[in-house]
Amino acid sequence: MPRFFPVTSALLLVAGALITPVAWSSGAVVPRSAVLQEPRFSWPLSPPPEVTRAFEAPATEYGPGHRGVDLAAAPGQPVLAAAPGVVVFAGQVAGQGVVSIDHDGGLRTTYEPVTPTVPAGAQVYGGQQIGLVNPGHPGCPVAACLHWGVRRGEEYLNPLALIRTESVIRLKPWEPP
Repeated sequence: MPRFFPVTSALLLVAGALITPVAWSSGAVVPRSAVLQEPRFSWPLSPPPEVTRAFEAPATEYGPGHRGVDLAAAPGQPVLAAAPGVVVFAGQVAGQGVVSIDHDGGLRTTYEPVTPTVPAGAQVYGGQQIGLVNPGHPGCPVAACLHWGVRRGEEYLNPLALIRTESVIRLKPWEPP
């Protein structure tokens, strides 16, 4: 009996050596670009709103700019989480209601001025109501505006660049020249 044990062990080692590269290579089939793609957000208001003020990246860390976008809204309109995440702040900052959500990929979205309807620590899904728009955003040309910002670490990003867009691809006949 002890004579068969080494043979069985050797067979298992050979089989494992043959199977392991196949198992590891299945993970390598996924293109690297697919793994590194930015998450895609949905609009934080429904229906998709008019942008009343665009994103303006600051030239320096503390320089002037507009670190988000302002979206036309109605007072009391529901504010929706742009993507799944965890609410890290829901409260007042300088007299304005603010909700901030951490998302995968190190991204954080911030919504203001709002009356929060979720507490800090809550896990939310994309499209879930997280607050209600309050009027009174400075420079808003309509009844109310939602300021929506996104950042990765200390870098502010244009939220509109991360919005999921549904597109239809149509192939047209091509005639060579």
